[in-house]
Amino acid sequence: MKILFVGESWVIHMIHTKGFDSFTSTKYEEGATYLLQCLREEGIAITYIPSHEVQLRFPSTLEELKSFDAIVLSDIGSNTFLLRNATFYDMKVEPNPLELIKAFVRQGGGLLMIGGYLSFTGIDGKANYKNTSLADVLPVELMGTDDRVEMPQGVYPETVKERIVTNDLGKWPLFLGYNKFTPKKDADVLATIAGDPLLVTGRYGEGNTACFASDCAPHWGSKEFVTWKNYKMFWSRLVQFVGKKR
Repeated sequence: MKILFVGESWVIHMIHTKGFDSFTSTKYEEGATYLLQCLREEGIAITYIPSHEVQLRFPSTLEELKSFDAIVLSDIGSNTFLLRNATFYDMKVEPNPLELIKAFVRQGGGLLMIGGYLSFTGIDGKANYKNTSLADVLPVELMGTDDRVEMPQGVYPETVKERIVTNDLGKWPLFLGYNKFTPKKDADVLATIAGDPLLVTGRYGEGNTACFASDCAPHWGSKEFVTWKNYKMFWSRLVQFVGKKR
């Protein structure tokens, strides 16, 4: 199985002020390193495109996308796909990457979106997938405003349907927040969190789809989640379900 994993990277630019003087420092981080390692250990081939490389590396044709079984989007907003450099700066006509993903799923590819500050609708509505082609593809209805639910006190999800992905997972670990959405009428809610959907699966055209409302890594995905004994099994099952042809 071949998966295209996109997102889960960021740059932190800090200002250090010490009395009269100040200086800046910058660091680059990736959030999915452990998850990708787990998937590779399960024999899943991963092509990883961090957020800042989407402009250069994301496939520009449907045929290129079809070399993968599924696409995973995690904590990366729609602007990163839609504000193409060639269009933004030079007014050139470019393929819409989200339209390509939509066609990819309709023709049998899989799509998984993982939660985060720039997933679904996101912080201040900045992820903004509700107003894109992917709103038709995802198995959930997205909110029109900031969809974050912060849970600093922690919350434990519950499995509500035993399926291939959720069978024998046992008790879920603690989470510290999630994106709020509602399932479409033909979708399948497999797990909930604070009464809201956590894991939703569905179909679009010939392809499988899934949404996971919380994070695959800290901060919403707590240390307890990342070290959970079933972490590798859960994600490998979910990715293989999404990428499986029917």
